[in-house]
Amino acid sequence: MNYKQMFMDENEEIKERYELMLERITSFAKGDDSGRLGIEFEKYFKKTAEFILMIDEWKNFVFTGGLENSDIKELKRWNVRLYEDILQESGAYETSYANPAFAVSALGEEYGSLFCFLYTELRGAIIYAVEYRYTELTVLFELFVEVLCLFEEGNCSVKDLKDTLYYYVSDYAESMIDYRIREMIDPKLSFATGIIMESDLSDIRYLYKFGEYISDNEIKMAEFLNGMSEDEIEKMAYTYTHGYEEGFKIAGIDLTKKKTVNIRYSIGQERMVKAAIVQFEKMGLEPIIYRSPVARINKRLTLRPGYVSTSPNKQYDYDHRMDEAIFLNKAFVEKKISITRNAYENRKQLAKEYAGPAVIEVFGEKPFEPINIKESLKLTEAQQKLSVYSRTECSKIVNEYIPQSEYSFTIIAYPVPEIGDNFTEIFDAIVKINTLDNDAYKKVQQCLVDELDMAEKVKVKGCGDNQTDMVVMMHDLKHPDKETNFENCTADVNIPVGEVFTSPKLTGTHGVLNVSEVYLNELKYKNLKITFENGKVTDYTCDNFENEDENKAYIKENILFNRDTLPIGEFAIGTNTTAYVLANKFDIVYKLPILIAEKMGPHFAVGDTCYSRGEELKLYNPDGKEIVAKDNECSLLRDSDPDNAYFDCHTDITIPYDELEAITSIHADGTEVDIIRNGRFVLAGCEMLNEPFK
Repeated sequence: MNYKQMFMDENEEIKERYELMLERITSFAKGDDSGRLGIEFEKYFKKTAEFILMIDEWKNFVFTGGLENSDIKELKRWNVRLYEDILQESGAYETSYANPAFAVSALGEEYGSLFCFLYTELRGAIIYAVEYRYTELTVLFELFVEVLCLFEEGNCSVKDLKDTLYYYVSDYAESMIDYRIREMIDPKLSFATGIIMESDLSDIRYLYKFGEYISDNEIKMAEFLNGMSEDEIEKMAYTYTHGYEEGFKIAGIDLTKKKTVNIRYSIGQERMVKAAIVQFEKMGLEPIIYRSPVARINKRLTLRPGYVSTSPNKQYDYDHRMDEAIFLNKAFVEKKISITRNAYENRKQLAKEYAGPAVIEVFGEKPFEPINIKESLKLTEAQQKLSVYSRTECSKIVNEYIPQSEYSFTIIAYPVPEIGDNFTEIFDAIVKINTLDNDAYKKVQQCLVDELDMAEKVKVKGCGDNQTDMVVMMHDLKHPDKETNFENCTADVNIPVGEVFTSPKLTGTHGVLNVSEVYLNELKYKNLKITFENGKVTDYTCDNFENEDENKAYIKENILFNRDTLPIGEFAIGTNTTAYVLANKFDIVYKLPILIAEKMGPHFAVGDTCYSRGEELKLYNPDGKEIVAKDNECSLLRDSDPDNAYFDCHTDITIPYDELEAITSIHADGTEVDIIRNGRFVLAGCEMLNEPFK
């Protein structure tokens, strides 16, 4: 049974409801209410009704083979029609009801944000139509009609409207959350896989089958990969799939017991993904490829886990990052937790067979600097705590059915054409960086590990305007001849090669971490500064906004994920100076993903350790020593106080070499040994790492 056939019976059952709603909406759109709803409200309802009728037209276009049979001009025309009202560059977003500022200015402070949420949820219909999901389309249209009827009756208070939206989310929470979990672990939901494996990828019209916004990035990337030889594509795919396979071997996990792999990538990369699917199938793994979440109920801030395209408007994404403020309360959270458990329990065999994610990141887009608008919905302090509680409890459930000690992952990254005129040259250079000599780095990094294992603490000091001044405490080694604190990390799960890392002791770790510019989770930070005491965040600021409260809120939302504090989960020293020199040559340092940036200097991660929920798994360095620094004072609470043991986040923050005065290993007897001085490696045995600078 193919993907489309899976929904045929369900769609037939709901067809009557769908057509009834469509008839009602058509009647309203073509009628003349002469301002009976109020001029501004009538404009909103008319505009939204027109959008819904366009979705019906889009649905018919999809169902009658329009995506397969239309020329490229028609497909581009449709793509623009579907996304034009939220595009930043065209200016249309300024007067879109998807813009909280405009919605509030047009409809008033109390109603505006609620109607903006409704309009934004309705935009998910673009995807539901292309995925043949009649039910989701129908319930969205029913929501619109319900709100319309309330206003036509003349007695819709703000409370009535908010209650209607709340009960829509609450009533359909089970189906929306359950479907999201199903598409994350069930390979039968093969919408994207079918496009990739069955389309002629040399004909870029296939890009529009996904229903996502298609920009020059997607088109140019697909065309670029089409210009590569089959051998080049196979080698790129092999680097990616081989790294995944190696991760299981290093962790001692039996890959033969697994049946599925989740491929996450950006649209335009299908030719490489197709080759990877074939290689994964030879390992006995079937692909699971799901898009980033559509409904707000399944979203988390601006994060987009799954396959994605270039965002049509990152400010739009940011403006709606906390729309769950409308429905987030204790009752809803408990319901979500219950639904999550039931969804995994009903699919526990699929969960058991899941091998983990294989991620292809992209970089090169213009760094996004958000603007805070007062009209955007915000979580109250109580809702922030509920959000943290919800994520914590749901993560426990996921780990119960998919233990982190029983799966692995890999991550690799490539530039997008938006990076500039040197895209081809940069892409070729990244391919080479992704395949640097593991053995050479392994030997050099062992020199670092040997010295760091003699350290009681490590001092990291910035230079110039960089105010970094950190003291990081190391764990005691009971058997230094058999044990190590640092992992000698080569290119397997984490490509490219180039770091040694540890989970430091929190007690005694203190100081200031500062970086002039950094790009974290697709958001730019200027002059980010975080203060630590006993390994935990005590203060933080940046220069993104003139108002200090906004700077603190920005960091709390997007780095602390609404927690009051987080511990240091990782201290690492990046060794990939080749990547650093490349980044400076092309002036793309602040466009690189953290995956590469973390290899270009020392970095600290706030959140969980790298071994979160897998601490009992025995791991060894290439020299045979067991890695023992996998815990800190927080993760050690996992049996006695599990709610305070894990935080379900891990954000790496890197200090570039040119902002670094020194990294110094300090022994228990007071001996100090420089590892890096003035941005260069000075430890004996590490001379190779300075060669790229020459």
